[in-house]
Amino acid sequence: MNSLPIPAMEAPLRLPETLFHPHPLAVALCCALGTAWTPGVQAQAQAQADIPLAPVEVSDQATADANGLLPLNKTVGTASRLGLTARETPASVHIVDRAAIEARGAQDTQEILRSIPGVTAYSPPGNIGISYRGFGTGSVSQLFNGINLQYSIAARPVDSWIYDRVEAVGGASGFLYGAGGVGGTLNYITKLAQRDSFTEGQLRLGSYGLKEASVGLNRRLGDATDSQGTTHYLRLDLNHRDAGSWVGGTQSRSTQLATSLLSDLGGGLTHTLAYEAQHERVDRPYWGTPLLNPLRGQARIDEATLGKNYNSADGLYAQRVQWLRSITEWRASDRLKLSNTFYAYDALRDYRNVETYRFTPDNTAVVRSAALLQRHDQRMVGDRIEGSYLGELAGRRSEWAFGLDVSVNRQTRFPNSLSGTVSTVNPYDFTTENFYNIPGMAPGFRPDRDNKVTTTALYLENRTALTPALHLLTALRHERIEVDLTNRRDVTPALPASYSRSYSPTTGRVGLVWDATPEANLYAQFSTAADPPSGMLMGASFADAINNTGLTTGRQVEAGSKLSFWQGKGTAALAVYRITRRNISTQDPQDSTRTVLVGQQSSRGVELSMGLAPTPRWSIQGNWSHVDARYDNYQQGGVSLAGKRPTNTPASVLNLWTSYRITPALEVNAGLRRVGGIYADAANTLSWPAYTLLDLGLSYRIDPRMTVVARLRNATDRVYAASLTSTMAYLGAPRTADISLRVAF
Repeated sequence: MNSLPIPAMEAPLRLPETLFHPHPLAVALCCALGTAWTPGVQAQAQAQADIPLAPVEVSDQATADANGLLPLNKTVGTASRLGLTARETPASVHIVDRAAIEARGAQDTQEILRSIPGVTAYSPPGNIGISYRGFGTGSVSQLFNGINLQYSIAARPVDSWIYDRVEAVGGASGFLYGAGGVGGTLNYITKLAQRDSFTEGQLRLGSYGLKEASVGLNRRLGDATDSQGTTHYLRLDLNHRDAGSWVGGTQSRSTQLATSLLSDLGGGLTHTLAYEAQHERVDRPYWGTPLLNPLRGQARIDEATLGKNYNSADGLYAQRVQWLRSITEWRASDRLKLSNTFYAYDALRDYRNVETYRFTPDNTAVVRSAALLQRHDQRMVGDRIEGSYLGELAGRRSEWAFGLDVSVNRQTRFPNSLSGTVSTVNPYDFTTENFYNIPGMAPGFRPDRDNKVTTTALYLENRTALTPALHLLTALRHERIEVDLTNRRDVTPALPASYSRSYSPTTGRVGLVWDATPEANLYAQFSTAADPPSGMLMGASFADAINNTGLTTGRQVEAGSKLSFWQGKGTAALAVYRITRRNISTQDPQDSTRTVLVGQQSSRGVELSMGLAPTPRWSIQGNWSHVDARYDNYQQGGVSLAGKRPTNTPASVLNLWTSYRITPALEVNAGLRRVGGIYADAANTLSWPAYTLLDLGLSYRIDPRMTVVARLRNATDRVYAASLTSTMAYLGAPRTADISLRVAF
């Protein structure tokens, strides 16, 4: 056995015959809402002058600028409902737009997150993980077009083609989109129809049998404005991916569709109908590589187990996701804008896996355990009414945003699990069973419980100019969250027939932005958030609901600056912060079988982002973050873990990208990522050291419509752990290469 020291979850998945089949009720509701909204408002709006349409520019490729100056003057809708730019917002906000996604070759949403300061992400099939400002998945809000699904697994990596951009807000931000967001908020924003006509496509081939095809088109319907004074634009984006893996037996296939219809109805009234569908199937998914004993100190793996897959021979992860949105906007006047968004979500996820592996004490065999047959059936319906108004307050310019958000989120789980040993195998030469040959595992699903979360929220946001250079920003959000659990199995004292609990958090923000010079500003902010102590409410058990009498609260103090310098060739953003998360679940020192809400976790840190354009051909962009995250009051196994760092939380993350255009047609680029060490356990007894990844790229423009791009990822073939558990490392991919052909016209 060669030891490699590391330096310093049968019933087959029941998917519909037609892949993209929207729920009939959702379609009916959406159309009814759009129809009901339109006539009454349109009648009032006819007297209004039509709003001139801003020109839309479409780029056929990522240019060097994508890795250059920071987009400080772009609107960041996730950070404020007021339509503020990154520069105008008193918070650390970041945009990874389409140009940056393409320039850095981000293949899915998880790779996009690598561009955000301090964010790390990992994606074992049933354990989606995020670390942001020292806080993990349950304390980071992940939104889809501003909608919080309240369930971490809903944030599975999705191929990046259908996404326009990802926006991020660091730290406590529950006042924007509701419960969650103590560590930050991430918003994945899908491409929508534009007032233009274009076509684009991409073919990609790569290591381990990667084959991917993508197409996008945007069209104006009709040659001219019709007799009703309406104009329509249709957009369709479609992507299909088929790939093997560096891990034996793993094969994945995914398809994504995003389509939308934008209708300009006259009088400042517009309507967008958007539909998205995602289908993913992973055969024999990879869950991790076992760690060598002793399981303390620096983690080690056996190099001979690299690429070994200890899952069942027919292991499976699969998901089918559908989205429907109806967005109506009315510009009533130059000062008043109203909008309504109706949304419906339907998702089905299946797991059939043996998920945990560990070496025997003498490192001669691997013990396979934790067989799980699971189905998650989640549906969500909601509506958001919001508006913005430009007015005056005490003679000062004052901007207002307000809204009402209502949603009903339901999920049924169908688990069948075996916690004990499935088998013990030779680490290097082995075969594994078909899943339904495991004793106790048989085709079919039996429901466990239903989770229903009903949320009603009111919010108000304001920006007032105290002086021409000094602005005060305030926000307030009040929610009522009702959690209803229904037992679908045997009733016991610990598992009653049903249980309900409600929470009423109020969160807010107070911030100041001072434009010290035309090129630089200073800001300060105090903000709050709240989230469930046990994590996502959609996955809460009866014990979680009964024991968690209140929500976890988060408070953040942040100060920073955003500036341009070097005669416009440089931009930078700096933020320093402190976050305290109170009322977290910790073991009762007097009774190890109970938890009490007295725990506390904190983090303090600094984030620096910079973009440079030294010459028209050369651009550089990077960010660095450092966070001191620790438990202030936390009990586990009767032992205090005060002062310990949370699991899978690196102290520092560095990202650097550079692009250089050698000729008008030829461009080279590189990306460097340095991630600090992480701990596998809250006691900090088992760790994985820091690692550095290098990506290289070369693009050649054949003609104005066609570009070839070649990429080498993890060029140094570094072995690294994206996440760590007490017995396994979820390793990142080794060196891979791909080549793509892009067309745009």
